[in-house]
Amino acid sequence: MVEKPPAGFQPRRIAGIDVHFSRGGETAFAAAVSLDARTLELLESAQAALPAAFPYRTGFLSFREVPVALAALAMLNDPPDVVMVDGQGLAHPRRFGFACHLGVLLDLPTIGVAKSRLLGRFAEPGPLSGDWTPLEDKGEIVGVVMRSKPRCRPLFVSIGHRIDLATAIATVQSTLHQHRLPEPTRLADHLSRAHA
Repeated sequence: MVEKPPAGFQPRRIAGIDVHFSRGGETAFAAAVSLDARTLELLESAQAALPAAFPYRTGFLSFREVPVALAALAMLNDPPDVVMVDGQGLAHPRRFGFACHLGVLLDLPTIGVAKSRLLGRFAEPGPLSGDWTPLEDKGEIVGVVMRSKPRCRPLFVSIGHRIDLATAIATVQSTLHQHRLPEPTRLADHLSRAHA
């Protein structure tokens, strides 16, 4: 799960994925976007909806999210080099959040970028976009806490699959624009909310 990417890993396409549920939780909606890694230009997008077959259980949300996320990503014409998810990776009580689960099934580098913390301790990161501090849990660094925009609440970045933490940090930093969320997950979030 923490396998390093190839030396000089330079993604050309970065996908963002986000999942929302209908008001009653019976239907899962996913949006996938693909961006040019250099310019952050939106190349393509896809949406999927599926019945939420797995019941809600604390700590097992990815079992509800992954099927519809896979369906949306499968609709993209060109596969991404790395996938950024709106959710946790290693920074999860079972050390296997949505980014890990999805990454293993796709066998692609994945990064979790969450808006809230599930666990761990951290010092507040610096005030500038891209500033970060380690997120520690039980003596282990499970991710970083990153300031994505000045005067904004930080994000929680952790590895998912086939990527190391340094590469995950650099990839997220490269996608910060003018918003709190990195562009791939921001666009996916916006598109997936169109369903709900």
